[in-house]
Amino acid sequence: MLGNGHSPDWPAIDTVLLDMDGTVLDLGCDIRFWQEILPRHYAERHGLTLEEAHQRMRPIHDATRGTLDWYCVDYWSRALALDIVALKRSTRHFIAWLPESRDFAARVRASGRRIVLVTNAHPEILAVKDAHLGVRRHFDAVYSSHDLGAPKEDGRYWQRLEQRESFDCGRTLFADDTLPVLESARRHGIRWVYAVQRPVRDGPARVQTEIPGVDSLHELAVGLDRAVAQPPGA
Repeated sequence: MLGNGHSPDWPAIDTVLLDMDGTVLDLGCDIRFWQEILPRHYAERHGLTLEEAHQRMRPIHDATRGTLDWYCVDYWSRALALDIVALKRSTRHFIAWLPESRDFAARVRASGRRIVLVTNAHPEILAVKDAHLGVRRHFDAVYSSHDLGAPKEDGRYWQRLEQRESFDCGRTLFADDTLPVLESARRHGIRWVYAVQRPVRDGPARVQTEIPGVDSLHELAVGLDRAVAQPPGA
């Protein structure tokens, strides 16, 4: 649970930005895809053992981590000679919501605040997940980092998002499960930044001390239903 001084001051918040995978959707699906399903298909395609497949893929992961290519299915399809989108579509039955994330989004909207999905996922992957779960209908707007030409780890992402959305950083809440992304958002000046510490529904908590953390978005909703957003200086 959030300690004293870390809970959102809802009257001082009028925009909510939420990550997708690991924040509103169960990250277990993506972990299974990238660590198990994709290496297995890569091994079968190239006549490798599973261990050899992991060894060949590891340098590509290391070279692209934190860049837009890390999240780009076109890049990975070329690098591995596999149709990543088709594989992702074939495993869509694993895609699932995290507990209470839809309820939290509905409560934010009902309170009159703007709620925006901000994801590093490639637009084609976003489309697969939206077709399966109807993700978009829970948000006022949806942005892929590919739309903005930079990943959320990059400060340019937040500058470009702010130009699109015209939000006030001092009156904005952002939740994500990735520490470098959260640190980037905080450096940009977003006031209310929270780490989702349990991105996999049945997985262990990722305990860290750098950013206030919650197990689920439900913990952030205390006081939301009765809090009317107040204009700055009110």
